[in-house]
Amino acid sequence: MALSEREKMAAGEWYRCLDDELEEMRKAARRAVHQHATMDPDARGAMAPMLRALFADVGADVTLEAPFHCAYGVNISLGDQVYLNADCVILDTAPVTIGSRSMLGPAVHIYCAEHDHDPERRAAGWEVAKPVTLGTDVWIGGGAILLPGVSIGDGAIVGAGSVVTRDVAAGQTVVGNPARARG
Repeated sequence: MALSEREKMAAGEWYRCLDDELEEMRKAARRAVHQHATMDPDARGAMAPMLRALFADVGADVTLEAPFHCAYGVNISLGDQVYLNADCVILDTAPVTIGSRSMLGPAVHIYCAEHDHDPERRAAGWEVAKPVTLGTDVWIGGGAILLPGVSIGDGAIVGAGSVVTRDVAAGQTVVGNPARARG
């Protein structure tokens, strides 16, 4: 029996994102994100119930500032005391794990999808999903972009505006485009 596009995505295989089931999942995420964005401003440190229910796992004392955007939500796991500042985007076509006490500055983007390099296949929606993992006590500076498949080790720092194209070791500080160890 052939796998659905969702099953291929979850298995890390090439799949077509232009799919009815995946579109319904994206719609559910948009509704949850909208609920979060329209919450009472005094409850801003909280998370909208629809969004919390959508995520794979949410630890204690998580703060998710609005606005926030995610592709599906179902692949996002947040440890305890995680903080995501305003305008964060997580395109979670694969698992995104953010360890406890990690902080993301404003406008941090995490991308899991890698699109096909062939223009015809790309136009047909072919992509592959690669997980992104942040350890505990990680700090990601504002405007940083984490590309598909990267892992950020415990206690690492990614400087503001950096583009992370490869793994960052525990305790390491990286800056720039592409992000490199600070000297």
